[in-house]
Amino acid sequence: MKIVIMDGSAANPGDTSWQPFEEIGEVIAYDVTSTNQIIERAKDAEIVITNKTPFTKETLEALPNLKYIGVLATGYNVIDLEAAANLGIVVTNVPEYGTYATMQHTFALLLELTNHVALHSNSVMDGDWIKSPQFCYWKAPLMELWGKTIVVVGYGKIGRRVCDTAKAFGMNVIAVPHHMPEHQEEGITFLPFEEAIPKADIISLHAPLTPDTKNLINKTTISKMKKSVLIINAARGPMVNEADMREALEQGYIAGYATDVISTEPMISDNPLMGAPNCILTPHIAWAPKETRERLIDVAADNIKSYLKGNPINKVN
Repeated sequence: MKIVIMDGSAANPGDTSWQPFEEIGEVIAYDVTSTNQIIERAKDAEIVITNKTPFTKETLEALPNLKYIGVLATGYNVIDLEAAANLGIVVTNVPEYGTYATMQHTFALLLELTNHVALHSNSVMDGDWIKSPQFCYWKAPLMELWGKTIVVVGYGKIGRRVCDTAKAFGMNVIAVPHHMPEHQEEGITFLPFEEAIPKADIISLHAPLTPDTKNLINKTTISKMKKSVLIINAARGPMVNEADMREALEQGYIAGYATDVISTEPMISDNPLMGAPNCILTPHIAWAPKETRERLIDVAADNIKSYLKGNPINKVN
């Protein structure tokens, strides 16, 4: 059994192991694969593993030996699922592996906006505290989360964890689910998006990218928010209209934006968020703790084992 990993350096830049795959068959792991290298590298493989390397209809049709694609991520939009199904190729993903890490990164972004830890650490390292006439100082307004209202857009596994953690901070929690639940949950108010956002001190995005959520945060919806609102995006970049967000930050229509995702990744030089005021950008690392990536690899290997037994799990086509 030959397993070809197309873009392995994302999940495993050298600090973990492909052993779970190696227990199944021969593994060939490439750090990165360009689109013009895909067919040559995958031509003899029955199984390929990909994170962001795309498999179009034309590519799939050129790989007659291919029987299985394991997506080393939750999102699988890089695969033409209809073409794969027509060709009898099973496609699986790894759902929920990053729930805890994404919740953690969400609050890392939020706390950086409210407490400005890096700003003050850099200031101290530059000698500002040594020069201070007072025993303490701060270089930007600080915000207490207790009693603030957070609107969590999306109420899946990650959204639920964010809600639970927000309650632990003493925040008032409003959730915007895809479908309104029949029963209320303790400490959480469920509202439609348009009703929720005027109440928000913080908005945290955790919904999937769909036609309904694309450009969800835009000039019109921003105009309905408090000017003091902070927006966190640990979901998908295109949920936010980045040009509108840049304008809102520059004009003071919102107080801050922190995101781990952008519309085009890797970032391109003319992205509107580059250099925007009161904006924090991290390079899609919410999923990147070592423990999280090891869990990802383990589940992906279990997916293959189940497929080989004739009972595929986490199948998406």
